[in-house]
Amino acid sequence: MQSLVENARRFPARIAGRQDAYAALARGQRPQALFITCSDSRVIPSLITGAEPGDVFEVRTAGNIVPPWQPQAACAVGGSLEFALEALEVPDIVVCGHSHCGAVQGLLREQDVRSMPLVRDWLTRAGHRTGRDTPAETSPTDGEPATAVQRHVLTQLNHLRTYPCVTRRLETGRLRLHAWYYTVETGEVLAREPDGDTFRPL
Repeated sequence: MQSLVENARRFPARIAGRQDAYAALARGQRPQALFITCSDSRVIPSLITGAEPGDVFEVRTAGNIVPPWQPQAACAVGGSLEFALEALEVPDIVVCGHSHCGAVQGLLREQDVRSMPLVRDWLTRAGHRTGRDTPAETSPTDGEPATAVQRHVLTQLNHLRTYPCVTRRLETGRLRLHAWYYTVETGEVLAREPDGDTFRPL
């Protein structure tokens, strides 16, 4: 923690030569994209993308889960999504999963989260059922772990499409959706091909 404190103390001096840029940020933001990814400390969107302050509007949740839209349900993810689209008018949304994801592992093996009831409850919003009775077409457990995470990302992308603010923009061509997969150990980023569900290097 002390290293974080020291870096925070030095931050004003580090940006002293960019005062005009930071003053402009204080007047408003116009991010290039909404980046929805996992809370995992190993996944840092600005490090992966090279984003500068103001470039990316981030939503981070355990397992980059986007709960399906429910008209009467208050949800921090939904509220952030609505703000990004209605107030900031972001033209792109990226849902980025990653290797070694603890949330997806919790979906694969319920015993891993048995002692964490809040986590278990959150995972129920992922759109997958767990256990032996999970149908093959919705199971996140099919194939290799990377495939499981990628299928999970595509499910969250489908959840995004249930939000009216997303649907309206998709129908008028004002919004593009992207599915990414980040490999922690190599730094490689894969993206879903436009005409299928296969992930290829960016």
